[in-house]
Amino acid sequence: MMEGRNGTVSGLIGAAVAALFLLPADGSAQQDIMRPDPCSGLNIVHTSALASLIGCAAAGYAPDQYSVGVMFANGIEVAENDAEAVRWFRMAAEQGHPAAQHDLGLMYAEGEGVPEDNEEAVHWYRLAAEQEYIPAQGNLGVMYDNGYGVAEDDAEAVRWYRLAAEQRFAPAQYNFGVMYDNGDGVPEDDAEAMRWYQLSAERGFAPAQYNLGAIYDHGDGVPEDDGQAVRWYRLSAEQGFAAAQHALGVMCDHGYGVPADDAEAVRWYRLAAEQDLALAQFALGAMYSRGEGVLRDEAEAARWYQLAAEQGDVLAQTNLGVVLAQRWYRRQVEGVQADTLAEADFLAEVDLGLVQQDLVLAFKWFTLAATQGNKTAEMNMGVIEQWMTPEEVAEAQRLSQEWMDAHSRDAAKPSETIRIQNR
Repeated sequence: MMEGRNGTVSGLIGAAVAALFLLPADGSAQQDIMRPDPCSGLNIVHTSALASLIGCAAAGYAPDQYSVGVMFANGIEVAENDAEAVRWFRMAAEQGHPAAQHDLGLMYAEGEGVPEDNEEAVHWYRLAAEQEYIPAQGNLGVMYDNGYGVAEDDAEAVRWYRLAAEQRFAPAQYNFGVMYDNGDGVPEDDAEAMRWYQLSAERGFAPAQYNLGAIYDHGDGVPEDDGQAVRWYRLSAEQGFAAAQHALGVMCDHGYGVPADDAEAVRWYRLAAEQDLALAQFALGAMYSRGEGVLRDEAEAARWYQLAAEQGDVLAQTNLGVVLAQRWYRRQVEGVQADTLAEADFLAEVDLGLVQQDLVLAFKWFTLAATQGNKTAEMNMGVIEQWMTPEEVAEAQRLSQEWMDAHSRDAAKPSETIRIQNR
């Protein structure tokens, strides 16, 4: 992570990416299809793609079994049915069809149509990868990179990423760049990382485009270039990549590489916030709090702060505490100065009269932010504690500990790879 402009936090995305490629079935729906029948050798006219495949698939022809599996996996001409897709993939995979072996591994990795089983996923990925099936090589690298179904092994991850990357497989090129960026399984090498990100980004892979944007944004090994940063962020953001949407919002918000445009910043923040990106939820809350690019709306500000705070965003926790405390003391305590509670970072004082307040919850959020080192939150704890009973303070501390216990359990779970669906 890199500390960004104006207190925002941004940085390179470094998670391994598993590419989900279920290749399209032969033929197209809703038209007559003539194809040589693999079973009889005759040219036969069929009324649908499924009809053109099902006969030979049932007779044991692996390519058609695979294509029927793809149709069930994607709901092409039939109701989507993962269990039925698995059945057809398995028939083809057991005959050595590499794409079917890969896609069967994918179904096990995702728990679609079968119980999730990473060891079984590795088994099928390996069979396909050893037949030089490129997506399987990339996904086998992901399994070694993360220790899913095998012992974590950076050198093996690098080996499989390299094989797929050198065959121009964009997700593997990105992951190979990440390995060089972090020095995992290879010597750390910013130039090599940049080279592989560039190759992947030029093939349209959104996480790589975002990373290139971040590199130019922060001048990380290259001259800082806001125009290039905006270009790559936009390419990634337009594909729906949440981190890029947030970053592009920051550029529009502050006029970096583009004219400052609050409404455009709000648009990009919202797209990322709706994908549960905490940084964007905080930023959108701040825009509602200040009335920039949207009508000032403290209820909406509080809602977005809450969503970000629940994900552990320290500034959102601090500002949510302010929201919860301000109305209480304005109603209850005569003569308190409006700026007694300081909002986090660069936010201006806001009128919080429309938001429900609760000193206990305010103290809880200040406590959580203070444990992450936020001095504003620590100061605010001292301000509001003088108006709380010992029982209220104890309850707030209990709630904050309960929150930390729950989130420490979540943090202990294995992190998910970013999974890019391209069926």
